[in-house]
Amino acid sequence: MRPVDLAREHGLSTQAVRNYEADGVLAPSERTPSGYRVYRPHHADALRAFLALVPAHGHATATAIMRAVNGGDVDTALALVDDGHARLREDRETLAAVDRAVRALADRAAAPEAVPAGLLVGSLAHRLGVHPATLRKWERAGLVVPARDPRTGYRTYTTADVRDARLVHQLRRGGYPLAQIAPVVEQIRAAGGVEALTAALAGWRRRLTARGRAMLVAAAALAVCVPDDPDTAPGTWPPRPPGR
Repeated sequence: MRPVDLAREHGLSTQAVRNYEADGVLAPSERTPSGYRVYRPHHADALRAFLALVPAHGHATATAIMRAVNGGDVDTALALVDDGHARLREDRETLAAVDRAVRALADRAAAPEAVPAGLLVGSLAHRLGVHPATLRKWERAGLVVPARDPRTGYRTYTTADVRDARLVHQLRRGGYPLAQIAPVVEQIRAAGGVEALTAALAGWRRRLTARGRAMLVAAAALAVCVPDDPDTAPGTWPPRPPGR
């Protein structure tokens, strides 16, 4: 096959095919006596796998996976795939945690509790049933960052601070470490509150589902390029009938 033959299937330019070869996504092509590139069926398989891997794992990881496959380092390629699935699982767990926490906060919002302006650390700790030192620990982690009274230097918590503190408290009770809670709090802050984030959760879930499906498609395409025997020479798998 010529570069244009590989390119045509995917609506790519011939230069893109040459670039993929230069980047290691495709194994080195053969050359005719006059210097023209010649590609074999395993190059077409590799290109299909790469283009399926991009929406599943991202361009950089997809490139690294195909470089490893083309270099015969199947273990590294599969480890990169495993990492992607592990990240997806973590994202799903984070989404589930956010969903539970947002539902609990939304229930509170339906029957709001009066929160005095400038609530002090002791008062907030009492409301949550935690020690004031716990609130200070959350502050050091950037999870709840109250202002300081300019006259006394005391911490003062706004309504938004109380919301964040309740969210952190709920997630901590669920067993989540502070490092995993931080992005959840940031999601709520970026969304502008619990109500806005509730609407954003559906889109977040759709994106995770699409990524999971893309991983299934990519796995099937990549399997064609990966031999059963890890010692099989790159570019010789799978065996094909003559003329293909």
